[in-house]
Amino acid sequence: MIKQDYLIKAVDNDKQVRIILASTTGLVEEAHRRHNTSATASAALGRVLTAALMMGSDLKGEEDALTLRVNGDGAAGSIVATVDAAGNGRALISSPQADLPSRMPGKLDVGGLVGKNGYLEVITDLGLRQSFTGRVNLLSGEIAEDLAQYYSQSEQIPSLVSLGVLVDRDLSIKSAGGLIIQAMPGAGDDILEHLEKNVTRMGPISEAVQNSESLEQVLVAVMNGIPYHQIEERELAFKCKCSSTRLAVILSGLSSEELADIYKENGRLEVTCNFCNEAYSFTMEEIEALKNKKPKI
Repeated sequence: MIKQDYLIKAVDNDKQVRIILASTTGLVEEAHRRHNTSATASAALGRVLTAALMMGSDLKGEEDALTLRVNGDGAAGSIVATVDAAGNGRALISSPQADLPSRMPGKLDVGGLVGKNGYLEVITDLGLRQSFTGRVNLLSGEIAEDLAQYYSQSEQIPSLVSLGVLVDRDLSIKSAGGLIIQAMPGAGDDILEHLEKNVTRMGPISEAVQNSESLEQVLVAVMNGIPYHQIEERELAFKCKCSSTRLAVILSGLSSEELADIYKENGRLEVTCNFCNEAYSFTMEEIEALKNKKPKI
C-alpha cells in the first residue's frame, strides 16, 4: 500500500510518450470526511480531484490554477476540483449523499451517478486577463473516458486515462490514484499498443496503488519492456484557500439589513466554505467594523 500522496512523471527514452502517475488515497479520504460522501459520490469526487491534480502538475506560476468541472444530468450534480501549481487541491460535489447500487460487485456506478448528458470543462488561470477554457460533452460520466476525450478534442493529444477509487465497507477510502499516458508528436503505434497491453495487464489503477509500495513500482509495470526515465516527483495534498478573513469580506458585502435578517433567523453569522465544509462564525460587530473599513478583496 502506497502510504503517501504524491505524483511522478516519466518519459520513454525516445520521448514518444509521457506518463503521469498519482497516488491520492489520503486526500480523497479527506475529501470524503469533509463532505460526508456516499460510496459512489466518493468515487466520483475522488476521480475528479485526482484528475485535476494530475492536469495541474503542468502549472508553473505560484498563482496559476486549474479548475476541472464535471456537470452531468445524474444525481451527483456538479463536481468541481481546483488545484494549484504546488500540488494542492480542493473539491466539492453538489449532492454528496447521492448514491446508486453497484453495477456489479466491486464496481460503483459512477457513470450513472454523474450522468451521460452534460459536459466536462477545464479552466486554466495563468494570471492573464482571461482564463483559458476547454469544454467537451460527456462520453460516459465515468470521468477517465471523458477526460481522454477532452485531451483528444480540445488539445489534440491522444491519451490513455485511468482513474480509480476503492471504497471500503465503512465508506473510508482504501486506495485512490490515477494514470495518464500521452502520445508525444511522432509517437509510433507500436509503443502505444505496447503500453495499452501493459495497462490492461496491470488492472485498475486503484488496485495497483493498493498493492504496491510506491508509484515507482507501478511505473515499472506500466513501462514494462520500454526503456524510460523519471523526470519529476511532487507531493499532493487536500488544501483549501478559504480563511476567516476571506469569508468575513464576503459577509461584509451584504447590507446591514441583510446581515440583521440572517442574525435574527440563525442567531449567528456563519459562512461555510463549499470546497472544504469548514464553518466560520462572526459577530455583527466584527462584520460591521469590516464594512466600515471598506476593505479591498
